Amino acid sequence: MAHLNLFVVLVASLIYFTSAAEEKYTTKFDNFDVDKVLNNNRILTSYIKCLLDEGNCTNEGRELKRVLPDALKTDCSKCTDVQKDRSEKVIKFLIKNRSTDFDRLTAKYDPTGEYKKNLEKFEKERASAKPLKA
Repeated sequence: MAHLNLFVVLVASLIYFTSAAEEKYTTKFDNFDVDKVLNNNRILTSYIKCLLDEGNCTNEGRELKRVLPDALKTDCSKCTDVQKDRSEKVIKFLIKNRSTDFDRLTAKYDPTGEYKKNLEKFEKERASAKPLKA
């Protein structure tokens, strides 16, 4: 569960390739096809390698690496609701299907666990904000 919390912000950036803005990250990528990335091992692996400095980055990958530290520091406060929702989807997928990569990304972007508490708070807020399904 802690891994899920920690990776929310990382994945928000991964999905949307956001750029810094005054209030919110850009919504330019809110129509990004998350399922296409998650269901294509080659594409997903290339983004993961980019984030881990193990491979080339697309322009979007470079932007992701640029904004990720800010997203972690600010507890995704600049993320839109759409970005937060899609982040959760990607996190769950990575934990279930790519746990080793998920752990490596977590180790790189939060090696001291500094952001863990903020991310746990973020997940609790997200869970309490979701409507219950009948």
